[in-house]
Amino acid sequence: MSETNHALVATQLESIGDFLRYATSQFNQAELFFGHGTDNAWDEAITLVMYVLHLPSDLSEKVLSCKLLEEEKLAVLDIIHRRVVEGLPAAYLTQQAIFANLPFYVDERVLVPRSPIGELIENAFSQIIDEDNPPSRILDLCTGSGCIAVACAYAFPTAEVDAVDLSIDALNVAQINIENHGLTEQVIPIQSDVFSGVSGLSYDLIVSNPPYVDQEDVDLLPQEYLHEPEMGLGSGFDGLDIVRKILNEATMYLNDNGILICEVGNSQVHVEAVYPTVPFQWLTFERGGHGVFMLTKAQLLEFSDEISQQAN
Repeated sequence: MSETNHALVATQLESIGDFLRYATSQFNQAELFFGHGTDNAWDEAITLVMYVLHLPSDLSEKVLSCKLLEEEKLAVLDIIHRRVVEGLPAAYLTQQAIFANLPFYVDERVLVPRSPIGELIENAFSQIIDEDNPPSRILDLCTGSGCIAVACAYAFPTAEVDAVDLSIDALNVAQINIENHGLTEQVIPIQSDVFSGVSGLSYDLIVSNPPYVDQEDVDLLPQEYLHEPEMGLGSGFDGLDIVRKILNEATMYLNDNGILICEVGNSQVHVEAVYPTVPFQWLTFERGGHGVFMLTKAQLLEFSDEISQQAN
């Protein structure tokens, strides 16, 4: 949209409610995909419009009727235009994302935080971890923005948390978030190809949201996902290249009563096909989400033969 068109539209819209309605119509007309923090055009519009206006997103009728200044109108129209034309997820336009009720800085060096694991962390892994025996050392494997590591540090204030990733770019973003949350003494970013950077260390809890999208799904990704780092999404034909390594090596990095929690999303079908006898416990979520399993170190050891056969 040209500056002239922006100015023309701006003369026809007055209130916050007008701009929210306009943005929603534009998003629906463009058939945008929503999956990076919102799941519909109206909520996406609220996220972007209220960000530009420096207002909280919990609206009231009084706020909807407030009129905008001319410069505010043009700024709102610009971000609406970018969302439609560039296909950028809202989180990249605002450089903000919420995960486990915590704010995170994000940009195109990392995936937008959206894992259902956030719900587990908010509940301090209740039903999984004994509240009287919290983990003292946690590993966030494939940390990306650092959101899981930071959220775990809040959930378990006495735990040491290592946040590992192969990507230096991702670790630089994670460092921003660690510093923003004042956790530099508790959360340590480490460059690591899966477990390569934590040799000799062991953990009570390993949490991982690794790349797991299979090739079929990679080929069908909406344009919004194409702005995310490719190495954070795909992982081989069946999406399990990295998951295989995690399963095969996790016992070396888990304490005796240690637990592995790993997200595989739609590749759950591949996991169940590749490891038919491994007793994966598939976790459920009140707010939606699937494809997250739990295994204990004892289970990993018990089925190590089957797991190691698939590692090669």
